[in-house]
Amino acid sequence: MKNEKTGVMNSNISRVIADMGHMDWLGIGDAGTPVPKDTEKIDLSVRAGLPSFIDVVKEVLVELEVQKIYVAEEIKTENPKQLEEIKKVLPDVEIEFIPHSELKKDLSKSKAFIRTGEETPYSNVILESGVIF
Repeated sequence: MKNEKTGVMNSNISRVIADMGHMDWLGIGDAGTPVPKDTEKIDLSVRAGLPSFIDVVKEVLVELEVQKIYVAEEIKTENPKQLEEIKKVLPDVEIEFIPHSELKKDLSKSKAFIRTGEETPYSNVILESGVIF
């Protein structure tokens, strides 16, 4: 018999998502992203590429309602493939492009940052939580 339950199994990610209020931020990014010292870092990286950035984003979206995302302006030219993947998994969500340096600073306003094993440039996003009603 297959288990029908789905959702995030990582207890730290699950706890952060459950604590998210409307307009709170959650960062997800590549293995090299510098995380501000006062921002909780949930490190999922196992090795290069594992887990991938987009796989972690997809799993978080199973449980988190997102109304807006912030990504680095530089992703448009430096990693357009990743930008297309982001748009595929969040097709109806507003995207705000900001300089990468600003995105890194803005992580200090996030509830947490999830570090993946991703090693492609500018594979970072800040998710702004929405409401389901």
